[in-house]
Amino acid sequence: MYTVAIVGRPNVGKSTLFNRLIGERKAIVDDISGVTRDRQYGDSEWNGKTFHVIDTGGYVANGEDIFEKEIREQVLIALEESDVIVFVVDVTAGVMGLDEEFAQLLHRSTKPVIVVVNKVDNSKRQIDGTEFYSLGFETIHFISSLSGSGTGDLLDDITALMTAEKEILDAELPKIAIVGQPNAGKSSLLNALVGEQRNIVSEIAGTTRDSIHTRYNLYGKDFILIDTAGLRKKNTEKDNIEFYATIRAVKALEEADVCMLLIDATKGITSQDVNIFSLAARKGKGLVILVNKWDLIEKDTMTSKKTEEYIKEKIKPFTDVPILFVSATEKQRIHKAIETALEVNENRGRHIPTSQLNDIMLKEIAHYPPPFYRGNAVTIKYVSQLPVVVPSFAFYCNHPTEIKEAYSNFLENKLRSHFNFKGIPIRLFFRKK
Repeated sequence: MYTVAIVGRPNVGKSTLFNRLIGERKAIVDDISGVTRDRQYGDSEWNGKTFHVIDTGGYVANGEDIFEKEIREQVLIALEESDVIVFVVDVTAGVMGLDEEFAQLLHRSTKPVIVVVNKVDNSKRQIDGTEFYSLGFETIHFISSLSGSGTGDLLDDITALMTAEKEILDAELPKIAIVGQPNAGKSSLLNALVGEQRNIVSEIAGTTRDSIHTRYNLYGKDFILIDTAGLRKKNTEKDNIEFYATIRAVKALEEADVCMLLIDATKGITSQDVNIFSLAARKGKGLVILVNKWDLIEKDTMTSKKTEEYIKEKIKPFTDVPILFVSATEKQRIHKAIETALEVNENRGRHIPTSQLNDIMLKEIAHYPPPFYRGNAVTIKYVSQLPVVVPSFAFYCNHPTEIKEAYSNFLENKLRSHFNFKGIPIRLFFRKK
């Protein structure tokens, strides 16, 4: 699909326009300058054409702030990736020095540029907006991204530039989310995997505020990587931006098929790591635990085994989960992590034939039947796998409400011992035969 990049200096309304074009509140919008740090991706459809939209951080030409420097690099990458550039300016501020510097940068590009004069919500502002013709671009639109005024004509012009067919992204590609606490190394892992500075990386916790989707198509692997804002404890969320970042992270987790949970090896598994693990498991996601920064740990031959045992003790009762020891910065075992995540995704889609399921499980049940209920035997006669995304099994019996948790755990363990559901939460239901 074609890609449209929304660019401009900070606080001109790029994220508001992005949300307007994709039809949902995906980018975080706030009056604070510099809220959008990383590139944010979405899809828009107009006049029968679907295209990608990239929302970028505000471009600051010579800023000394660490994030301003990184944002500048992100904008340049977005310009390279895009087919059409939407240059947003603010009518209430007029032509500013940063706008002129950005215009010079865009004049050097071979991509078509559409200037969008934002916040034009009355006739006086439309007259004021004519000064932006001085930037030297042919196509200018006067809009209000907040109300939507003028965005229809803008979309007409954008789609008119899309004349050739492009490859359509396969919506069925596996989606793998990188989740974990702030500063666990999620963005570093994504950058190491894709081989470029896809996200801003910093030692400051909470750098990634939005969730970022990246197509990975290397070494015969093809899937979508989702990097998320770090999930913090609720009592440390001090502002609206942090709150919305957490919402985006949870939403990204819901979109994913498999979650790679990054644990900081220098801190060990914490209660918040366990909370994130439990949240992903409750939502039926595949799980791989990556102990990151393993290169910083002093270790002997037993260190990894002891660490794995400790982690499994913390995440009980769901312990059938791959645990890998990696270093994103040193690129240790990161490709093994991807291979494992894709294997877990295959396990999530595994369906056991009903005849095979009954042959095996009914023998296990006969060997160790459920406890009696009021002097009567509890009998399970039939087992079937339900046609749902998360592997779920229905056990048909005469007293379904009398199957206790201990026996349910026994059945789950037997299912796991006979069939490969590693990394996948299994759901069991007991029904009246």
